[in-house]
Amino acid sequence: MPGHQGDGQNGAVLTGPVLDRLRGATASLTRPAGPLPRPTRANWAFDVALALVLAAVMTEYAVSVAGNPVSTGLPGGGSAPQPAAPPDWPATVLPAFTAAAALAFRRRYPLAVLWTVLGVTLLAPPDLPRLTFYACVIAAYSAAAYSPHRLPVLAGLLAAVLWVGTVRDSVLPVVPNTYAPLLILVPIVVAAHGLRGWKLRTDEGRVRVSTLEREQAEALRRAIEHERARIARELHDVVTHNVSVMVIQAGAARKVLASAPDQAREALLAIEAGGRAAMTELRHVMGLLTMDSHPDPAADQAADLAPQPTLDQVAALVARVRDAGLAVTLTVTGHPRPLPSGIELAAYRVVQEALTNTVKHAAGAAASVTVDYAPDLLRVAVTDTGGHPAAEATGGNGRGLIGLHERLGVYGGTLHAGPGAAGGFQVTARIPVEAA
Repeated sequence: MPGHQGDGQNGAVLTGPVLDRLRGATASLTRPAGPLPRPTRANWAFDVALALVLAAVMTEYAVSVAGNPVSTGLPGGGSAPQPAAPPDWPATVLPAFTAAAALAFRRRYPLAVLWTVLGVTLLAPPDLPRLTFYACVIAAYSAAAYSPHRLPVLAGLLAAVLWVGTVRDSVLPVVPNTYAPLLILVPIVVAAHGLRGWKLRTDEGRVRVSTLEREQAEALRRAIEHERARIARELHDVVTHNVSVMVIQAGAARKVLASAPDQAREALLAIEAGGRAAMTELRHVMGLLTMDSHPDPAADQAADLAPQPTLDQVAALVARVRDAGLAVTLTVTGHPRPLPSGIELAAYRVVQEALTNTVKHAAGAAASVTVDYAPDLLRVAVTDTGGHPAAEATGGNGRGLIGLHERLGVYGGTLHAGPGAAGGFQVTARIPVEAA
């Protein structure tokens, strides 16, 4: 009927997740949790020493009980000796020694050691469970702690419990009174040592976190200072050159406005062009500062942002400075080729800053710009013949040259600024580049 069919479908839907969980749990048990452990030399030394000590103790115990009466517990708490069978040294000594010796490999092959000890226990006399009891405890702990095969470990431990409790009618070992203080003190000492180690690790972790937080705060502070310096350098490079040229041209236009209106008109046009160039570069710099936080990405794309200047625009820069009244020439040698944008921008800024200083501090001088494309070096030189400071010039603070040093240092370049060999002033930048 349709109703029964719907119930069957609901049952299938309900049992599906249950089966998936069961499959996942089974897979997690059957799948190895990782590779077999790789004990260190210290681990090997400890395990071998443990095996030797336990083998000696158990062998001595096996020798002492072989052929002697065996005491069994009575309901009233006493014990009664039982007649002993003839001494059977292999049946007592060999299992005790073998089970203890196998513990030397308890970290490297924990599951194999567990099964070995359980197999030896099957061969041990049933009335002497203490022969392999301690080895079984250590092997079971090692298998649970180190073996990546969880399902075989659980199966082996369950089989051992069932065998001892039901199949094999054996007398469980009684811990001797001489070992009772040891069994009480050892766990306490181990727990105290572990607690102390945990506290030390916690304190060390807290110190590391505090140190990391301080280092991150210091790194953030340095990053902020570096970014402020970069912004100041960009604004200086953009504003100083264009405004200086505009001031010089405005002064020239004022002087010839009445006597030579055509020259004044050309100077005003040059001022307008310089102002547009300054605004374009300022918008570019401000766009870089606000682009990440702009709420509308489409507006960023629509903004009038010009690309960063390159060496191809040095000719236009020289032309603008020439229009401002400075006699400047441009010479390009070598084989021009595209270079990384950062290197081209740094070289452009060198020419821009040097020509700006010439306009401000060497009025009436002539200047020359040289761009040399060597196979593994880009050389940019700006030389002037010397002159007197312009009327509008003010004392410089050297920030421009400092910014150039920082720019070039990023690319492994060097900057030399000082008096030229034939007088005047010379600025030379050398930037290593990959050979073409």
